[in-house]
This record gives sequence, structure tokens and C-alpha cells, in this order.
Amino acid sequence: MKTRFLMGKVYPKAYQAVVNLNDVVSNSSIDKSLQELIKIRVSQINGCAYCIDLHTKDARKKGETEQRIYALSAWKESNFFTEKEKSVLALTEAITLINKEQVPDDIYNEVEKHFNKEEIAQLIMSIITINAFNRIAISTRVLPRID
Repeated sequence: MKTRFLMGKVYPKAYQAVVNLNDVVSNSSIDKSLQELIKIRVSQINGCAYCIDLHTKDARKKGETEQRIYALSAWKESNFFTEKEKSVLALTEAITLINKEQVPDDIYNEVEKHFNKEEIAQLIMSIITINAFNRIAISTRVLPRID
């Protein structure tokens, strides 16, 4: 498999808009490690090898443990994540797989126990942004670099 093209070179204005959105959500009040867990989990669900590679490395740089990164795909069965983190991971999955059940009230209500409306908005936009990047990378076949 080879990369079809780089969106930033072919359609730079649109790609830059997504990059700008990412800059906004990256500078939100949401914990940086939690932001990386969102990015990794969305990328796992979507099967984006490029983003999984990138964000697992970024998560490690931000202090995330190997153990938690490895267990992320089984977070529901794991004791490595707090209830707050689990609420975000459930929201992450619901939004990423929005065609299945939309975002059920029980998931939203659990997030609401841990975050205020502005923080929930930031979480939603973080999840939407990484989904956009996944769709760009997957459709154009952007491949991870081999270290």
C-alpha cells in the first residue's frame, strides 16, 4: 500500500482549517494525557494506523504509561482508568460510532458528572477533530513512518 496524496499539499486551505481546529482543541482545558487517550481510542476504532502510531508516541511523551496504552482497547474491562476517564472513553466511542446508537443519555449523563458544559463541548470537539484526521489519513492512505 502506498500513500495516495497528502491532503495538506493538494487542498491546503481545507486541511489547514482542520489543523486550526486541532490547535484550538489541543489548547483547551482538557488534560493533555486524556486528549491523547481520546485520539488513540478513536484511531483504534477507525483503524487509522498513522494516527495510532503518532498518538501513542505523543501519549508516552506526555507521561502516559505503556500499560494504559496497551489496555486502551479493553478499557471497559480494565482497572487502569478512572471513572472520569471511562466516561470520556464511552463518549468517545459513542460519537465515533454515532450511527449505531447516537449518543445515549446514560453515557452523556455520566460525562456530566465529571465535566461542566464547556468542558463537554471541548471533549466533543476533540473527538470530532481526531475523527476528521482519521478520515483524511485513511482515505488518502497516509502511512506511519517506520522508526
